[in-house]
Amino acid sequence: MARMKFLCDSERCIECNGCVTACKNENEVPWGVNRRRVVTLGDGLPGEKSVSVACMHCSDAPCMAVCPVDCFYHTDEGVVLHDKDMCIGCGYCFYACPFGAPQYPQSGAFGVRGKMDKCTFCAGGPEVDHSEEEFKKYGRNRLAEGKLPLCAEMCSTKALLGGDGDVVADIFRDRATRRGKGGEMWGWGTAYGKPVGKQAGKTAEGKS
Repeated sequence: MARMKFLCDSERCIECNGCVTACKNENEVPWGVNRRRVVTLGDGLPGEKSVSVACMHCSDAPCMAVCPVDCFYHTDEGVVLHDKDMCIGCGYCFYACPFGAPQYPQSGAFGVRGKMDKCTFCAGGPEVDHSEEEFKKYGRNRLAEGKLPLCAEMCSTKALLGGDGDVVADIFRDRATRRGKGGEMWGWGTAYGKPVGKQAGKTAEGKS
């Protein structure tokens, strides 16, 4: 069975926040909660990149590992969901998640912030599919309708990909290959940069 994954192509993201708006509208996300947000790295500097970030639905999710009431669970498609009826709002998942996915509708000390909320990959929750209760707690269940998350579908540049992890990987691999980096797409030169100036000359002389 397919395992659902997100991937954001930073070479295509234009920081339009269309994914953020689509998520909030489709799921009627509570005020003050952002299930998805766009983060800009090196803002205003040459080489600036933007990335759309939400719950990455980890195969070995740290939020699941630290939750004291075990309110998290994996669906058959690999989506990480949680049961709000079990959540005690302790904040452990908030500190464990490297992506900042867990959100709380209120400010203040943990325990009084309310039930945790996060991206559901538009897969609803443990309630009956398409029920009013499910929508009220978790938002739209688009996966049960045979659709993908609206954030990915609404991305104008197709920077944000969502769906079967194998298909997403194939799409990104094809894009990366076509960008012309060839063998240097991965490897020493990409990770550490190429020698410049006098150092490059010495390297070339050494090889000759």
